[in-house]
Amino acid sequence: MAAVKHALVIGGGIAGPVVALALSKAGIRSTIYEAYPTAADGVGAALMLAPNGLEALKIIGIDAERQAIGRPISHMTIANSRGKILSRFSGVNGMHPGRVIWRPDLYRALRKAVEDAGIPIVYGKRVIGASETADGVQVQFADGTHASGEVLIGADGIRSAVRELIDPNAPSPHYTGHLGFGGGAPHGTIDAASGTMTFVFGKHGFLGYWSDPDQGICWFGSLPHDTPLSMAEARKIPASQWIDRLRELYRDDQPAQTLLQYADPNLLIATGGSEMMPPVPRWHSERMVLVGDAVHAPSSSSGQGASLAIESAIQLARCLRDMPNAAEAFACYERLRRGRVEQVAAQAAKSNSQKASGPLMKALMHMLMPIALKIFFKPEKMFGGQHGYRIDWEAAARYS
Repeated sequence: MAAVKHALVIGGGIAGPVVALALSKAGIRSTIYEAYPTAADGVGAALMLAPNGLEALKIIGIDAERQAIGRPISHMTIANSRGKILSRFSGVNGMHPGRVIWRPDLYRALRKAVEDAGIPIVYGKRVIGASETADGVQVQFADGTHASGEVLIGADGIRSAVRELIDPNAPSPHYTGHLGFGGGAPHGTIDAASGTMTFVFGKHGFLGYWSDPDQGICWFGSLPHDTPLSMAEARKIPASQWIDRLRELYRDDQPAQTLLQYADPNLLIATGGSEMMPPVPRWHSERMVLVGDAVHAPSSSSGQGASLAIESAIQLARCLRDMPNAAEAFACYERLRRGRVEQVAAQAAKSNSQKASGPLMKALMHMLMPIALKIFFKPEKMFGGQHGYRIDWEAAARYS
């Protein structure tokens, strides 16, 4: 039987509901506190859930394939600025394909599961402080109220307030040097095979796209920008201006030019500055612990952000279930997770440095990429370890 009986979960995005559901499965009661005043229905763009993330979700009863959440991506291709395919990847042998999922759809499925499990969600609760005792923790909210529990789990995103409570000197997220955008174009605009996501490394920028039966050709791209902008700041600038800048950036690239020619400004999604977390020295205190983007947020180029958050939330619940006290559970959790998430983040950082590099480096990469892909691109080796990670929920959590 778990030593911890009640957890306070700060954050109602993805990691928060996942950890609450995993805690419930482990026999631990929790309450979710969300800073925003209402549920975040309809907020967010598309994200990729890799096979490891999809398998982890099944542990808490979310089967994306059975519940028809998102679309399977069974093939990935890499193309150059002329649209020529340089490499193809059909997934790791023996694994189901990853899925591209709209964040609002995943959020809706998780919230329903939380409600069905009887886990309370309290909105409008922004954390401003917390105090620990030998027996538990008390958190203070901006509205003057407070709550008490045995442990506090910070699942409050990349700008985590809980991270600063654990360590006032904790690092802040790093801006990767570019803004993120997404949009759509009508079916038939370009040739896009069903179930295939294509990554185009153009002369001046990176762009990805896939075909969605309902929404046409969906695309996402990055725009180098000297200063970071939040999502709200980016969306204050007219979408038509952003599309003009994207068209200029991708002026020599196909199929980017064609997609942007047909891009509807009303459908443009500006996600703001791309950020990632550097290694966080302190993941926990005696009674408080971090999970998801609050402690490990690789850049979006990793394709693993949401999957890693889901994994960590479930592993944290296992540790709280099996360890004799909170301190040992947190230490076990960090031991299980730190190496994996920092390795993924380091690989993504290399990709970001290439995207944000100057014109000379981009030109050199453009010339050398076909050769490098033939020699060094080994998908089974690169993705096998990431995609093949599985959590044995029934096994007792251990340090190794």
